[in-house]
Amino acid sequence: MSESADILVQRDDGPIATLVFNRPKVRNAISLAMWIEIPELLDRLSKDESVRAIVFRGAGTEAFASGADISEFKEQRKDTASALRYNQHTTAAYQSIRQCSLPTVAMIHGFCMGGAMAVAMACDLRFAAEGAKFGIPAARLGIIYGADAVGQLVDLVGPAYAKDILYSGRAVSDREALAMGFVQRLLPAAELERSTYDYLNSVADNAPLSVRGAKLMVEASVSGMTDDHRQRLRELQLTAMESQDYKEGTRAFLEKRPPRFQGR
Repeated sequence: MSESADILVQRDDGPIATLVFNRPKVRNAISLAMWIEIPELLDRLSKDESVRAIVFRGAGTEAFASGADISEFKEQRKDTASALRYNQHTTAAYQSIRQCSLPTVAMIHGFCMGGAMAVAMACDLRFAAEGAKFGIPAARLGIIYGADAVGQLVDLVGPAYAKDILYSGRAVSDREALAMGFVQRLLPAAELERSTYDYLNSVADNAPLSVRGAKLMVEASVSGMTDDHRQRLRELQLTAMESQDYKEGTRAFLEKRPPRFQGR
């Protein structure tokens, strides 16, 4: 898999892929080229049967990402037309993360600001190191944050906290982010990486069809369960019932051994 120097895809022999924002000199600020690249990389990873989950992180421990690269705004957002084009690319990046069929975790060290907050919110879960800071300084830049991202913020922390974060543009501390429900795990920095990968490796041991179905079920429940959702989920349930993994799971239970799921 090819990727730019600014976004790295790291794999070992296990089932977890890691997407790294790799611009530590600028706190991993996300450039337009990186926004464009995110959907392409996720599409490839989602089609790789050996990948069971994806971690998003920043290079180093100073920042997950400081948000969009504001130094580009004079050219890339210089007028309404260019701003709309830019927003199309960021929206596509967020949607590709939300719609990814694999479990996704944002592993957050340090600063997670602006557009990086939307990346983290688009992931299924957010695990953070102690000392992490969160914020959406859109009001300090004369920007109105996107509707989908704001909707996710409201879903995570509720309308009052969402208004607080957006009105003030302030940095939210690690403990406050945990209390709000923005992050699901808050760990000592030295333990974050191990805990994140231990968790996802345990998820990867489960039946991929079951995990995928759970993700679709929850997302459909949040967005509103339509007839199309119900039909798609019924089809997925039938596929799971007829799968080799279902047979393997039943055999393993009766034989009192760990199952060996293949995603088929």
